[in-house]
Amino acid sequence: MRVRRSVVRRSGTMSGRALAIAALAAGALAGCANPAADEALVAQTALVGMPKETLLSCAGVPERQASVDNREFFTYRSSRLVSYPSPPPVGYYGGWGWPYYGYGAGWPSYGYEVNSFDCEATFSLRNGVVERVVYGGATGGSARLGQCYAIVQNCMALVPQRTIKPSP
Repeated sequence: MRVRRSVVRRSGTMSGRALAIAALAAGALAGCANPAADEALVAQTALVGMPKETLLSCAGVPERQASVDNREFFTYRSSRLVSYPSPPPVGYYGGWGWPYYGYGAGWPSYGYEVNSFDCEATFSLRNGVVERVVYGGATGGSARLGQCYAIVQNCMALVPQRTIKPSP
């Protein structure tokens, strides 16, 4: 009796399992998208050219302002605290006997996790017109940009709708 061995050669394409894992990873990353952060980035260019009067009417009175020559700097700040209940410890707690079953290190202690999000947006104006918008703050990345959107949200409502131009 002769046993035949077959050799399977893999080409450069992804197997079904690898494709499923890649699709799952792409879906997970898409779930992390922050539309408010995206809009805050768009606002950095969309608000350029806005008159000072319009800026003050939509963003309000700045927390700080300074003037140098014919330039003005308006700084706005937005912050929020978010608290989440911390997950309970793993294990069984209590003593032996009714109504307690199992063992553990005593009673579970519950607490809260507190996260702080903040943004500082500085508008540079030259001759009464917004020239530049710069964001800063202690938190970074998408979390900060999402909080920055709270500052520019009302002003973005005044910007004409953006249209997507078809490519030639």
